[in-house]
Amino acid sequence: MSVANADREPEEPFHQHLETLRAAIQEALEGCLPPTSQPPRRLHEAMRYACLGGGKRVRAVLVYAAGETLGVPRESLRAPACAVEIIHAYSLVHDDLPAMDDDDLRRGRPTCHKAYDVATALLVGDALQALAFDILANSDDRLLSASQKLNMCSVLAHASGSQGMAGGQAIDLASVGQPMDLPALESMHRLKTGALIRASVRLGAIAGNQVQASELEALEHYAGCIGLAFQIRDDVLDVEGTTETLGKQQGADQALNKPTYPALLGLEESKTRARALHEQAVAALEIFGRRADFLRMLADFIVSRMH
Repeated sequence: MSVANADREPEEPFHQHLETLRAAIQEALEGCLPPTSQPPRRLHEAMRYACLGGGKRVRAVLVYAAGETLGVPRESLRAPACAVEIIHAYSLVHDDLPAMDDDDLRRGRPTCHKAYDVATALLVGDALQALAFDILANSDDRLLSASQKLNMCSVLAHASGSQGMAGGQAIDLASVGQPMDLPALESMHRLKTGALIRASVRLGAIAGNQVQASELEALEHYAGCIGLAFQIRDDVLDVEGTTETLGKQQGADQALNKPTYPALLGLEESKTRARALHEQAVAALEIFGRRADFLRMLADFIVSRMH
């Protein structure tokens, strides 16, 4: 796909551009979510609590980064970025429930079921999942065709379901205290964490009109590698981080005896594995030249982040 000025220098340093996108995502989410003045008020308040209380916004940023690499207008990336971030928020609300990971802290605040109650948290997840697809299906962006919207809904649904995020969570819950080798661990995380990250990149690409097969293949390879690297970094931080820095309980995975990369490989080998995946992800972007600089810097950020 040809893009004018593809090899120009980035107009903003990485962190400035990242914060610009995060601010745009926050504003878009605030506009997508039902207002607290609209009944049922408590449910809408809890939905906003779950979505607007911070977070890295990595998945939504990846939508923008992939789209920008392909020259997609930013306005066409707003709906898919919001949709994937809302799906992610719903998954966190449900993951934190007593029947799942039973967490009390998320992003430095009480988890949704602690701030409200378990029943409300369940409904928050249900409502957010429905809202994500409503946003995609009814986007008023005139540049997105009905076919593109349908394709986006299909991609996000597959990534969220039993062959994606929900399936990975089911395997994770069933694997507590059970031995797991590296292929099985990576297969689980390709679903639980990686599926939504791969979907984020694909959604950004779908928003374009003429994506070449080789470009899409490169982006998907990048996303597959960076999704696993993201999970490894999470597992390492669960061991090395602090509750204050992480915004959630440090050592939670160890306490639950969950299968993790450090438990299987040790800390140093886990870090080596993350670096190798990072290198593969960056190498996959070679065909884009300088157009993919922000995606490259996102890969650096993902494997070096402290929370």
